[in-house]
Amino acid sequence: MKKITLIFAFLLSCIGYSQATQDSTKIYKKRVLETVEVDIISSFYAQDGDNAAVTGGIGTEKLTDLATSITISIPLNDNDVFTLDGTISAYSSASSSNTNPFGGDDDDDEGNYSANAISFGSPWIVSSGASKSDVWFNGDIGYSHSSDDRNSVAGANISFAKEYDYTSFGLGGSFAKLFNEKNTEISAKANVYIDSWQPIYPVELKTYLERNQNLNAGFFNGINIYNQNGVAIDKNGTTVWSPLKLSLIDTKSRNTYSLSLGFSQILSKRAQFSVFLDLVQQNGWLANPMQRVYFTDRANYYIGNPISIPNYTSSSNKDVFQLADDIERMPQTRFKVPVGLRFNYYINELVTIRTYYRYYYDDWGITSHTASIELPVKISDKFTLYPTYRYYIQTAADYFAPYEQLFSTDEFYTSDYDLSKFDANQFGFGISYTDIFTKGKIWKLGLKNVDLKYSSYKRNTGLSAGIISAGVKFVME
Repeated sequence: MKKITLIFAFLLSCIGYSQATQDSTKIYKKRVLETVEVDIISSFYAQDGDNAAVTGGIGTEKLTDLATSITISIPLNDNDVFTLDGTISAYSSASSSNTNPFGGDDDDDEGNYSANAISFGSPWIVSSGASKSDVWFNGDIGYSHSSDDRNSVAGANISFAKEYDYTSFGLGGSFAKLFNEKNTEISAKANVYIDSWQPIYPVELKTYLERNQNLNAGFFNGINIYNQNGVAIDKNGTTVWSPLKLSLIDTKSRNTYSLSLGFSQILSKRAQFSVFLDLVQQNGWLANPMQRVYFTDRANYYIGNPISIPNYTSSSNKDVFQLADDIERMPQTRFKVPVGLRFNYYINELVTIRTYYRYYYDDWGITSHTASIELPVKISDKFTLYPTYRYYIQTAADYFAPYEQLFSTDEFYTSDYDLSKFDANQFGFGISYTDIFTKGKIWKLGLKNVDLKYSSYKRNTGLSAGIISAGVKFVME
């Protein structure tokens, strides 16, 4: 969805030494970052479920994703740090493949299909469409400057990302100020993301519009279309399949503007808390053009084996597919407000409690609550175990309804279960190894720490997922 090349230059100022007030003897400040650090994080994610948005709220949600991120932090002098971050993510998605469930390329503008060559699809099987897999790239360049007294930190960053049908470009800036002998901190961060779609549409809608509403062209050529009773329709008659609207995306932009405010306070030697507030405004095409919707007040039409129509919503259906009524359509503005709180308490040398709570609201009708707890347990000088638990609950968006429960008279509509009412539980367990003396060596890199973690996630809608991640930090010697 995205690909971009950026060159970003910074004019940096360096401040060298501090002067002692009594005897003018030069003293060296402690550097913000002593040496180059390299962080490498890899993860493997897998999920499954029965509510794929691409096929209107039913169908397989099988997805796997393998991602690796590398962050390199480079001290430029005592006060300034330059950061390079890159991520590559390769995924395979059964639901996305069903943008074109009939076989062939998603962008087969020539419509090279025939009754013998077409592969009758189903929401429950993986198509051979090009969108079944993709690679996502992301890059970020950052710079931060700390004051001589280390009571203020200013930063800036520029980012880009690219996927199969989506491109993103971002700019950001941040500032943090410490008070009260560094026991109190306030911070602010602003980001702007200028994104654009290269839209991929459900193939039947795309072909219908490109072939001037001709049901005898493209992959429709020589292919029967069946009604709900399994009877082939007269494609030249008056009662035929057609989408609700003859327009798809009318703007390809999606812009996001965010402001984050934070406050952190050390309460005692054992306790610390922080609060944050985010304000996020989005404008542009905020729906996903891949995602089909089906209306309860419109007739249903199918391609494939008519015998399977009565079992369409069952995973036993392997050879019939319902033609879309429309794509997902949502308001072109969205305002989000998350408010959160963290509280950490040091019980003793072995055990710490880390807690988190967030309330979320947006003007699409969603409110949510998130609560989590992590319990790091130090089992030796180098090893720490940390079990975690997270609970999440949200209300449905005003525009959500399941498969075949939307109405064509509505202005906005979606069957994306990410916007439905649900609750979710996530359990995790990790182990961390820390070597403060970096005795382990790889070339000129000293091993600082290693983290391994596994999490299991489950929604009450039936979606389940698991993720395993590994992180390694090195320091340059």
